[in-house]
Amino acid sequence: MKIAIGADHGGFNLKQELGQHLRSQGHEVLDMGTNSTTAVDYPTYARKVAEAVASGQAVRGIMIDGAGIGSSMVANKVPGVRAAMAYDLSSARNGREHNDANLLTLGAGLIGGSLAAQIVDVFLNTDCTEARHKRRVAMINEVQGTAGPAIAPVITTAGSADLSETDMARIVERLQGLLGTTAGGAYHGGPCVGSCPDTARHFIGLGAHRFTSGPDSPGRIPEELARYIDHTILKPDTTKAMVEKIVAEAREHTFRSVCVNPCWVKTVADGLRGTPVLTCSVVGFPLGANTPDLKGMETRKAIRDGAKEIDMVINVGRLKGGDDDYVFKDILAVAEACRDGSAVSKVIIETALLTDEEKVRVCELAKRARANFVKTSTGFASGGATAEDIALMASVVRGAGMEVKASGGIRNFSDAKRMIDAGATRIGASASIAIVQEAQQASASS
Repeated sequence: MKIAIGADHGGFNLKQELGQHLRSQGHEVLDMGTNSTTAVDYPTYARKVAEAVASGQAVRGIMIDGAGIGSSMVANKVPGVRAAMAYDLSSARNGREHNDANLLTLGAGLIGGSLAAQIVDVFLNTDCTEARHKRRVAMINEVQGTAGPAIAPVITTAGSADLSETDMARIVERLQGLLGTTAGGAYHGGPCVGSCPDTARHFIGLGAHRFTSGPDSPGRIPEELARYIDHTILKPDTTKAMVEKIVAEAREHTFRSVCVNPCWVKTVADGLRGTPVLTCSVVGFPLGANTPDLKGMETRKAIRDGAKEIDMVINVGRLKGGDDDYVFKDILAVAEACRDGSAVSKVIIETALLTDEEKVRVCELAKRARANFVKTSTGFASGGATAEDIALMASVVRGAGMEVKASGGIRNFSDAKRMIDAGATRIGASASIAIVQEAQQASASS
């Protein structure tokens, strides 16, 4: 993870200590100063750290002064930043789980180096996943979005400052269509625009204003394409060496998650520690024929082992037989276990085996169970994701703030782009490396 760290003179020594701690864990550290114990003004350095986070130069920020309070006040003046002061592990965890804080402030006069390192570790390894918390984070972001002229200095990428309000509105509307979001909709775990104006500004800074529409004019995919992808290995002959290779690739490319069978969850979680890449486990895979109680137990075990996301397979036969109550209980057992364990729930509906009417019915059931995603396929049936299925599923669940994951048969950048254009906000693929490399080539030649 790329982390911006700063301090005033009172926090300099702790900054140096934490910088070394972060580097030892494999993080990239951007030192924003100060560089000695000579007296300085903390607002200068708190602003530098905050602007590094807001601009996307860093994923998270850490700022240290005497008490941590003043720096938090400064950082929260910068649109796109949610700064939280922490003085123990509980406050650090709360800042991430409840507020999706992206900047941590510490008081060097209040805590020692050992506790500070533990607080930083919790801050970096805790995620905001509960729907109600994300909805409230979206409300925080909307407050930032009304800040008016104060937003302008944060948009520093060449050309973006020249955009008119009409241009900005057009860009956001296009991004909403691509990402399957609606203005004012519920906040969720994937890329969002309508309810997250700071994300829209960040995409614009990355060149998203060059998106075009229509089948004959392929649009640019955000540079964060890797963050759409669940890097997946679910073959029955998967070995530990194969899993470790997938983990190494995910660390290098910063994919959204690594998706594996339950027996590999702990291995993956251990291998991804200290990175923003999540651990994802399948449940009831690939047939979905386990009973709801077993799927619930499997989910809870995977979460205990370190899974932050769960992709469960519905009982397709029960759905096709018209037993919707059973299918609802099937989904609910997993969705409730995920809510209890602060994990994201994804419902695999196996589109290749369903009629359009059945697809709509199961999406409604997933919505009723308050799942986070509906997902097309296991990759083990007769067919995988299609743009038509993605569009249909998105039309059913989007209004509830749910997302759509496309999986099965996505082998290249063109496939991935087609799914995103149709409304997918997550891609499940084993060809993740090829997809990202093709996207980079397409971006370089455009």
